[in-house]
Amino acid sequence: MVFTSLGEGVQRGLNGVAASALGLFQEPVVRLGVTGLSRAGKTVFITALVANLLERGRMPQLKAANAGRIQAVYLQPQPDMTLPRFAYEDHLTALTGDTPHWPVSTRSVSELRLSFLVQPAGFLGGLTGPRRLHLDIVDYPGEWLSDLSLLDKTYAEWSEVVLDRLAKDPSAAEYLAMARAEDGALRLDEPCAQSLARVYTDWLMAARRSGRADCTPGRFLLPGDLAGSPVLTFAPLPLPSVTPRGCLWREMDRRFEAYKARVIKPFFRDHFSRIDRQIVLADVLGAIHQGPRAVEDLRQTLTGVLGAFRPGRNGWLSGVLAGKRVEKILFAATKADHLHHSQHPALTAITEALLRDARARADFAGAETSALALSSFRATVEEEIERDGVRHGAVRGRLEATGKQAVMYPGELPSDPARLLSPARAGAETWLGADFGLMTFAPARLNRKPGDGPPHIRLDRAAEFLFGDRL
Repeated sequence: MVFTSLGEGVQRGLNGVAASALGLFQEPVVRLGVTGLSRAGKTVFITALVANLLERGRMPQLKAANAGRIQAVYLQPQPDMTLPRFAYEDHLTALTGDTPHWPVSTRSVSELRLSFLVQPAGFLGGLTGPRRLHLDIVDYPGEWLSDLSLLDKTYAEWSEVVLDRLAKDPSAAEYLAMARAEDGALRLDEPCAQSLARVYTDWLMAARRSGRADCTPGRFLLPGDLAGSPVLTFAPLPLPSVTPRGCLWREMDRRFEAYKARVIKPFFRDHFSRIDRQIVLADVLGAIHQGPRAVEDLRQTLTGVLGAFRPGRNGWLSGVLAGKRVEKILFAATKADHLHHSQHPALTAITEALLRDARARADFAGAETSALALSSFRATVEEEIERDGVRHGAVRGRLEATGKQAVMYPGELPSDPARLLSPARAGAETWLGADFGLMTFAPARLNRKPGDGPPHIRLDRAAEFLFGDRL
């Protein structure tokens, strides 16, 4: 028995050595998950990243590119033939054509494969010569990632949390009145259930347009072929004193559980469980512009999102991932081109502060995390303006609404993030003694030199963190 165990151990060791040696000659694959919360610019990020990897003149912080070790990068057919291909060429045309405009957001999972021909550094490079690395970019809506938080909740718990949040939001008055008027103990009336789900979905849509980050269930916003199905026909209701069989409340409960089992879990099983590296894009500036409530909403949502990268807290997810963990997670505050570069450190510090509690949990779980401010596709140039005898850093760009040039100074972000996060946590209605304004700029018409990708801010640093070590 001892000899048998010893022999099995030696055999496992030999198999491990053989697998490692074989790995030197295989073509490795890195799966990069890209998701974004409301209006964060996910489609623009992927398009600009691919364009700047194909033409690397603006990627000095990507070490392998700067050292000249990347010999070629090219698009290849994606490995998963069941997923739509990310429409890179169409989106790049929208951004860089004669009349540049922001591309239409993607609304489902899609994929794109980039292949690198790289000369390894050091002694290994002399032995093996150039090798290939495949980067599979998996694009999926942030709303779907947020749904993971529902797996830990019952319908009663979810309803209580949502109804409490709606009670503090004047825009939710119509749905809140409907929900409170319904007696969940009465027998299910399907038109009533559909009406509740429709009005609740209308509120979710409005909340997302206003910049709210927590908009679950996420598939209500992007229903696809599930539109109108019972699995998307539920809404939060107060818990009645009794819940007899066949009543409205019980049916809502049943549909909520079906949503978890048939919508949320398949996404994590089929797509999320295979991701190696992840970037989460967030419109932090937009939340600041919306006010303290939006900032606190974003903080809570980011904390919930990061739960998806802590499979140990969820037995079902741990089983799906089989011990696999996302190795690196980057949280990026987008639209840094709306600020003068002198304010970028403050934006990064605010993003780090929003993530502080959640990042500690991810670091404990073994994932390397980072935060930065970036602009995937720079739409502005910097200028200085004078106000009351004081010079301020500003930006100038083409307004999306009118096409006219405008100069914007959005206000001064505080160097201490607590000046924003403390009133947000305390439930303040407005910022005290501060005003942050934003304009919406359209992409500028480009005149690029050969070998240059579209202009950006820190896209190369993001790439270096996410997969530079594999190049």
